[in-house]
Amino acid sequence: MHRYRTHTCGALRASDIGTEARLSGWCHRIRDHGGVLFIDLRDHYGMTQIVVDPDSPAFNAAEKVRSEWVIRVDGKVRQRPAGTENPNLPTGAVEMFVTGLEVLGAAAELPLQVFGDTDFPEETRLKYRFLDLRREKLHSNIMMRVNVVDSMRQRMKAAGFNEFATPILTASSPEGARDFLVPSRIHPGTFYALPQAPQQYKQLLMMAGFDRYFQIAPCFRDEDPRADRLPGEFYQLDVEMSFVEQSDVFATMEPVIRGIFEEFGGGRPVTPSPWPRIPYAEAMAKYGSDKPDLRNPIVMQDVSDVFRDSGFKVFARILEDAKNQVWAIPAPGGGSRAFCDRMNSWAQGEGQPGLGYIMWKDGQGAGPIANNIGQNKVEQIGKQLRLKDGDAAFFVAGNPEKFVKFAGAARLKVGEDLNLTDKNRFEFAWITDFPFFEWNEDEKKIDFCHNPFSMPQGGLDALKSQDPLTIKAFQYDIACNGYELASGGIRNHKPEAMVKAFEIAGYGEETVIERFGGMYRAFQYGAPPHGGMAAGVDRIVMLLCDAQNLREVALFPMNQRAEDLLMGAPTPPSNKQLRELHLRLNLPEK
Repeated sequence: MHRYRTHTCGALRASDIGTEARLSGWCHRIRDHGGVLFIDLRDHYGMTQIVVDPDSPAFNAAEKVRSEWVIRVDGKVRQRPAGTENPNLPTGAVEMFVTGLEVLGAAAELPLQVFGDTDFPEETRLKYRFLDLRREKLHSNIMMRVNVVDSMRQRMKAAGFNEFATPILTASSPEGARDFLVPSRIHPGTFYALPQAPQQYKQLLMMAGFDRYFQIAPCFRDEDPRADRLPGEFYQLDVEMSFVEQSDVFATMEPVIRGIFEEFGGGRPVTPSPWPRIPYAEAMAKYGSDKPDLRNPIVMQDVSDVFRDSGFKVFARILEDAKNQVWAIPAPGGGSRAFCDRMNSWAQGEGQPGLGYIMWKDGQGAGPIANNIGQNKVEQIGKQLRLKDGDAAFFVAGNPEKFVKFAGAARLKVGEDLNLTDKNRFEFAWITDFPFFEWNEDEKKIDFCHNPFSMPQGGLDALKSQDPLTIKAFQYDIACNGYELASGGIRNHKPEAMVKAFEIAGYGEETVIERFGGMYRAFQYGAPPHGGMAAGVDRIVMLLCDAQNLREVALFPMNQRAEDLLMGAPTPPSNKQLRELHLRLNLPEK
């Protein structure tokens, strides 16, 4: 017989009744029923109920065990007594009568309980992550992640992609976040950077003729933590393809992502192909977000013409500036004074002066705005928004660039509070035609809006002749349920266009050659048209697990202060390490 087990704790079935077995695992739950001990023995594969009565030679040892002790037990498999079966367990028809027990690993007093769903402080959970990972939900989430990644690999290989591993120590690159720097001992005063993404390497693989690349790639960004991004590092399904246009990337990757959600989404509906393709400007105008939650049916509309020269002087004066607009947020079923007042109070809590509204009752508009603009204009708004009695509309006014984020939040709030958002589905869309450049108000200069290596629509001619802030890029995102799940683009593979694009953003040709020399040189020697994308593995798993933040789907995450409480990182270097690296610390004053 094997030293530790003949079966796992999830393997025994009715067909094993009457056989001898040996199990090893953790004591999940211990119950004393009139002197008879019942122990739920757990391992990675499942749980089996074991029984030790006073007549068993193992009873004295069993009385000493506590929660999370690791034990090995020998005994006979038997049928559970009638009425005590557990249909929720695969092993629920049987139990094991124990005749021998060995303690393999005793456990000290637990800082958090593994059994049950008791909530514990995050600091405790992260410091004792090895215990936290034993808990059923988190253990299940991690195995979901393992299976999702495995499925991604299979699907990508079936689509003709090859997996390549790109370097971790590389050069610093302006990807939009701070780099993690690694000092070089051999070359004093110089630093490697951990890759924010394998962007340049995957493009170089296309230059090298490999045609279809993918990687489950670790990415490192020194930025502030947030709920939808892990501090320090995260993983993405990184993809690149040669000789493709935007539509080719969509046609290739949509079945992969959709298939993942169909396979692991628990039967929840997934947007059928082809997914909607929504230009960035349209997404912002209709949903107030470039990652709209399309489970929410509310679509905002521009109603400026109704309020221009109207009796509602507040909006009329705002509209005297050509940049300004008035947007309406329909609220089907929200036509009660109590709901409108709650939305107004919420808006004030968001730092707004309030949130104007119209309610529809008995075929008429009600509220201060309706009284000021008259019923003809109220009817005009109701017809445009397709509203009826019992409905309402809320209004935001000013420069859309300044109020769009608040308008989008108000749309989500209305959909949530009126139960209009269907939480039990996955709604996907491609967001396209992102601006290539944006204005950096702090530095008073033009910056890249997203990926600096994307192809501008119109190519070099657009870069030479068009207002930079009007140029769109062949860039696209995948939005799902209010999250950006993937981002990509068709790449700028022409060296003169690359130099011109960086020149507009304030980088001279010398800087381009210095910072992106490898890719710039590669473009000189026959560069194929190419494009790709990267999908966030952590976010995909978070949505599939219905988790509230990414720490619930990562093995050993840091806390909100980017600290690894389990391993004690970051730690100060020793003087010896600093001397070897030719570094001296210049710490801020406390």
